[in-house]
Amino acid sequence: MHSFDSSGGPLSPSRVPGRQPECEQLDQLLQTVRGGQSRTLVLRGEPGVGKTRLLEYLADSARGFRIARVTGVQSEMELAFAGVHQLCAPMMGELAALPAPQRAAVSAAVGLGGEPAPDGFLVALGVLGLLAEAARKRPLLCLVDDAQWLDRASVQALSFTARRLVAESVALVFAVRAPESADADPAEPAGLPELLIEGLPDEDARALLRTTIQGPWDEHVLGRIVAETRGNPLALLELPKISSPVELAGGFGLPITRQIDTRIRTAYLRRIAELPADTQQLLLVAAAEPTGEPALLWSAAEYLGVHVAAAEPAVTAGLVTIGRRVGFAHPIVRSAVYWAAGPDDRRGAHRALAAATDPAADPDRRAWHAAHGASGPDESIAAELERSAARARIRGGVAAAAAFLARAAELTPDPGRRRERALIAARVTHEAGNPDTALKLVSLAEAGPIDDRLRAETELVRARIAFTTHRGMAAPLLLLEAARRLAAHDGARAREAYLEVIEASMFAGPRAYRRGQQDAARAARDTLAPAEPRAAGLLLDALSTRILEGHTAAVPDLRAALRAMREPDLPPNEALRWLWLTCVTAIGLWDHDALSELSIRNLDLVRVTGRASALPIALMLRCIVHVLDGELPEAESSATEILTVSEAVGAAAPLHAALFVAAWRGREAECLDLSRRVDEGAVDRGEGIGPVVAGWARAVLYNSLGRYDEAAEAARSANEEYVQLDVGIPTWALVEFIEAASHIEATDRAFDALVRLTEVTRPTGTDWAAGIEARSHALLSDGSEAEDLYLEAISRLGRTSLRGELARAHLLYGEWLRRARKVPQAREHLRTAYELFTSMGMHGFAHRTAGELTATGERIRVAAAPAGNDLTAQETQVVRLVRDGLTDREIGARLLLSPRTVEWQLRRIFAELGIRTRGQLRSPPE
Repeated sequence: MHSFDSSGGPLSPSRVPGRQPECEQLDQLLQTVRGGQSRTLVLRGEPGVGKTRLLEYLADSARGFRIARVTGVQSEMELAFAGVHQLCAPMMGELAALPAPQRAAVSAAVGLGGEPAPDGFLVALGVLGLLAEAARKRPLLCLVDDAQWLDRASVQALSFTARRLVAESVALVFAVRAPESADADPAEPAGLPELLIEGLPDEDARALLRTTIQGPWDEHVLGRIVAETRGNPLALLELPKISSPVELAGGFGLPITRQIDTRIRTAYLRRIAELPADTQQLLLVAAAEPTGEPALLWSAAEYLGVHVAAAEPAVTAGLVTIGRRVGFAHPIVRSAVYWAAGPDDRRGAHRALAAATDPAADPDRRAWHAAHGASGPDESIAAELERSAARARIRGGVAAAAAFLARAAELTPDPGRRRERALIAARVTHEAGNPDTALKLVSLAEAGPIDDRLRAETELVRARIAFTTHRGMAAPLLLLEAARRLAAHDGARAREAYLEVIEASMFAGPRAYRRGQQDAARAARDTLAPAEPRAAGLLLDALSTRILEGHTAAVPDLRAALRAMREPDLPPNEALRWLWLTCVTAIGLWDHDALSELSIRNLDLVRVTGRASALPIALMLRCIVHVLDGELPEAESSATEILTVSEAVGAAAPLHAALFVAAWRGREAECLDLSRRVDEGAVDRGEGIGPVVAGWARAVLYNSLGRYDEAAEAARSANEEYVQLDVGIPTWALVEFIEAASHIEATDRAFDALVRLTEVTRPTGTDWAAGIEARSHALLSDGSEAEDLYLEAISRLGRTSLRGELARAHLLYGEWLRRARKVPQAREHLRTAYELFTSMGMHGFAHRTAGELTATGERIRVAAAPAGNDLTAQETQVVRLVRDGLTDREIGARLLLSPRTVEWQLRRIFAELGIRTRGQLRSPPE
């Protein structure tokens, strides 16, 4: 339960016996937070080891702090944002200070109305901002006990907050049970600084044990007890209560070593068993009721015919306390009471709680209790669970919605309706990021005889799970089969699935085309769907034409699809789902304007809606545009933000953007390391596109370094398996291959590559396509034809913002002029190339150009390296965003930081750069 106080306890609380090192570390944590920094810590240990006592020590020591408390309850894990509500409810007075999207998300998450939370990511960002605001006047200490029992949505939000706290004067400390076995998944929250809490040292453990034993005792026996309990304080206090005096005095009959949790539970169970029957029944109701509301406990007891006086023996035994809240002496007591009861008794307790819960004030908890109180299928309860799931989704609690729906399916009496509900539950569970449970629900949906439509729906869910978990050949084929089944029942859904096949095939790589995309394209043409979304339908038809009839035939349809996707009234959901694929289509059309516009729109939409899972791909598309435009600092900023977002949400970071930047920068060691990691990750996920991207990046790198044999091999590996050339990276790899092969006199292979390249450049007619084609063709030409082609390339690319490609055209023309002994002209173009490469930070190509200039007799004054500074990558991002005119709050939302941390970073930046105002940040730090 939550509380919020400010007294901070005594001035000098006594240290916890036997915990001197731990207390010193906690003291240092508080001192750091008093100094203006933030700290997070996870206390991890087995049950009864003293984690809660250390949290109390922190609270007693936190003089002058505001203190917020949260306790996870196992039976409340299915209720979305229950933990966030506990933490944030006393701070809602600070809510008005948050940006509007975060304010609405937090309000919806804690049930205060407002707009539906579009994504838990916005809720998490709002919690971060709320804690920062709550700590503005004095430091804030947040204590989260039994964090392993928080609901999943709250764990994700608080873990995100913990990872992003920097300079807010906030301490966030979790107490978490250690996993019961080495094979168990680590308890949440993960990835944070940890302090392992182990048993007490022997002397302290003996001293504690002596306080519990009256009369004579045997030192050897006590030593064995200490060893067997491994110094666990709760075990030391409880085990003597169930041991006979003979065992303690004479040392006979000590039980063999067992798990501490089991021994402690046994001790509590014996004490519980000695209580009167009505007291045990009252305890069971309290254990099943996670909010700790005494009024609810008494109402449920009255429903069961149990008098309030039945609580007295449990209170006297020290098992429970009843005041403003009902609290157990230890979570193990609650667990022991609940699970020791028989199934009928547990159901009876939940039925009583459902009867006592106000359906208007707390309908979801009432439905939850009713569901656990049901002795068999019950349609009325299942329907109420469906309504609770809908409310959970509005609050952004996808995991809670999934749990409600799964239970609804189990309680549905009609087999057909049960299968339908199981299928819906499977979809939502997959969306919540739990593929294993989703697959179990799919199996439930498939139980018994099912019609072909439901079979198609279940196969579609299985296919989408396969695409999420392993993006190899299996996913496109599974999606294809599901789409074929759907076609007879729902043409629009089937066509959407065919578009998913094409999407999945891009990730699966070249081997997926013949057995994925082509079949999907043919089937899509034969499937009617008059009610499908217009833009998505145009995109599917255009891509199908490209796959079946070639790029030239598809260009008009592809342009029409781009126009539809660029319409301002495109529905947000449709835009969010397909804009990234439309950006890839723009790349295939060599339409830089459309690519730039759509990538900006996609990123803005993802930011506004808080779709954290979509943010890395949206940023990667912007990174590609920045690289093409020669804006490598901006590209590097996008790549860094991808890492920031991934780290903040605890997901593996995609490395493609960082790889693009490293290749164009000419950073060999970094590029090759990232390339290796991309290859390894692709193997792990089954993604065939990974080696294609890595091969292209190595080709760019080696061409910039003048290592043409290696560049040709890398480029060849990037597109050799494509029977039908895909757009984007595989095509760009052809460009790199032609340049490399022309330098090593592999002209036959280079001409073959040029033929393939012109198949996708010539039909589009854009300056980008024509410039690249002319530059590549010039490399394989002689005399006036070559010169005309180089000049055309420079002219065409000069009309675009593609500064990197333009600089490469000047370099290649300059090299050709030097070989033709036209030295003055060569110097002119090589100087232009050198200045462009240097200004953009394309150091590999700049070094290659400098060598060419030197060969013409030009003396190159290599610019001195700019004076360095100690700005971190994140601080460099802050400077760039200040230069773009963003406020501290806007910068914080962009970089997933609180405004207070942005303020703190700006103070550091000012001191490092020797400036005083934001207005002086007019040029980026070098």
